[in-house]
Amino acid sequence: MRFLKKALLEGSFLLDIDARDMRSILRQTLSYVVATGLLSEDKRDEVEDALMEREAWASTAIGNATAVPHAYLDAFKEPIIVFVRLAHPLNLGAPDQVPTQFVFVLLGPTGAATRHLDALANIARLMVDDEFRYEAGVARTQLDLLGAVDQFVKRTAPSAVGVEKTVPQSLEYTGRLFGGLIQDIHRRWPWYASDFRDGLHVKSVASTLFLYFACLAPAVTFGGILAELTNNEIGAIEMIIASAFCGVAYALFSGQPMVILGGTGPLLIFTWMLYVLCVTLGIEDQFLEARAWVGLWTALLMLILAATDASSLVRFFTRFTDEIFAALIAIIFVYASIEAMFRVVHGVYAQDEVSHDGALVPLLLAAGTFYIAMSLSRFRRSRYLLPRMREFLADFGPAIALGAMTAVAVMWFEDVEIITLPVPDSIRPTTDRGWYVDPFQAPRWVWFASLGPAVLVAVLAYVDQNITARLVNSRDHKLKKGEAYHYDLAIVGVLIGICSLFGLPWLVAATVRSLNHVHSLATMEEVVSKGGDVHERIIHVRETRVTGTAIHLLIGLSVLALPLLMSIPMAVLYGLFLFMGIVSLSGNQFIGRLGLWLTDPSLYPVTHYIRRVPMPTIHKFTLLQFGCLVVLGIVEITPAGMLFPLILLLLIPVRHIAARYFAPEHLAALDAEEDPDEEETHWV
Repeated sequence: MRFLKKALLEGSFLLDIDARDMRSILRQTLSYVVATGLLSEDKRDEVEDALMEREAWASTAIGNATAVPHAYLDAFKEPIIVFVRLAHPLNLGAPDQVPTQFVFVLLGPTGAATRHLDALANIARLMVDDEFRYEAGVARTQLDLLGAVDQFVKRTAPSAVGVEKTVPQSLEYTGRLFGGLIQDIHRRWPWYASDFRDGLHVKSVASTLFLYFACLAPAVTFGGILAELTNNEIGAIEMIIASAFCGVAYALFSGQPMVILGGTGPLLIFTWMLYVLCVTLGIEDQFLEARAWVGLWTALLMLILAATDASSLVRFFTRFTDEIFAALIAIIFVYASIEAMFRVVHGVYAQDEVSHDGALVPLLLAAGTFYIAMSLSRFRRSRYLLPRMREFLADFGPAIALGAMTAVAVMWFEDVEIITLPVPDSIRPTTDRGWYVDPFQAPRWVWFASLGPAVLVAVLAYVDQNITARLVNSRDHKLKKGEAYHYDLAIVGVLIGICSLFGLPWLVAATVRSLNHVHSLATMEEVVSKGGDVHERIIHVRETRVTGTAIHLLIGLSVLALPLLMSIPMAVLYGLFLFMGIVSLSGNQFIGRLGLWLTDPSLYPVTHYIRRVPMPTIHKFTLLQFGCLVVLGIVEITPAGMLFPLILLLLIPVRHIAARYFAPEHLAALDAEEDPDEEETHWV
């Protein structure tokens, strides 16, 4: 590594050169070498011919967007390394079929090849690292390149004990009151300023536009459902204000701003059951006051959980549980969007005067939104246009799809009756009341009896918040700024307490929206597996507070533009929800293993677990997860949904019991925290 750093220190690098093939790359590189006096002009053609002769024998593109052309002639007095970054990646015949963007030109006197072996090994180690490739791709100066190398050395340095810690520091039990919470603050505070600087990028604009609608529509929908279930005690306007206030507060003050808060099914069901209980007890007129006490007790319980490092228990969850939970929430999004479209079609044909246009147009709008968003999100893999244009279209794909299909509905189908976003017509509580809810107006016995329901709400919030945060913090997402489970749980508890005093809905981490937030800010890289399968993986995520703040500020400002929002067809939003659900399912190893049940065994992908684990064992493990998914799904869609987190917690002992029936080495492969490095380093 010292040889490589020495070359960069001496300025042996060229950034963003415009080249169309290997010969033009080498010509520009040799021009630089001649200009620095390391090669005489009369030897230039000889070196170029030697380099191209080596290239004709076999491509020097070794994979991971890297090529290493080399030549050793008497024209040189000492070994030379020149780092070259291409303005536009080129297909130079790499074994992984990934276009080449980085070229390390190795030159030296005859017999100096052995002196380059160490440099070649270090190049291989560097370029297999996703984060280094990202940093090298955005570097603008010599210091940026040297800093990227230094950061790589720090990331890959062996630990003091020589082994990787199995439990992240953020989930270690400190044994001290507020110990974990204080550590979370110390871990995240140094990054606070960079959380805003890193958001100054076009990706933040695309993410904000996409998630603004992706968060506003569920807020309005959940608010409408709550209004029906609580006799208009809580409605859409309360949900919009809660989303704006809690979203901005969480984005500015939380430890993990990549998480997006929102309403969830279990909390909605619990609110309904609490209202029914109040009606049964004859205190429906004090429903909001009773709910305020439940919320205040919940806030206190969550603060106690945060102070006692209760989130450290999340370390007992593994990929087994994460995959089931993420798959369930994504499937609910997919099912909800499809079911909503069937409901629209059924509603049209249930009328006395049937209008085929009223059924067909919403289907076209939803399908068009989904198709455009999905196609554009994959456009970065296309061969058309320049890389920056492909990246722009991929980032703005969902926003473009929503705008395009809304324009189609307004311009071409103005004569068709289409259901639009049902936003409230004014900024006031759904019922005739003031905003502040005085909890002391409730009967005195309610003050203490509400502690019982608060325990269930605290469990609901604890599980939803921590599992979603764990999914966001997955190693597959390459987040670098650290976690803050205990601190974030305290923040959510405080927000629940505040919302309770103003009759606003309770919000916790929303899984699908949070995962889409991460994906929308990610830099992706195309990967071709040994079996020829093409997929994308995250190499870097812009961890920022800018997008979360902007998204929820826009939601708050939406109350000033209600007429405009009323023109957005619900069918377009259903298509957007379908896209979000499908995107959340992609990359879920459990879903991939489900597909093996219908796949020709001779065409199975070459993955680490298929190589290491017998197929009957893989199918048994997948069947166990599928059974757990079915049980959770049944609980989620029934009135027992408020017990969903308790059932989810039971997956921990299920996974523990499974260890008795699966070999440890098989579980290690199927339930690995992340894919083994060997999946990405086959050419090193």
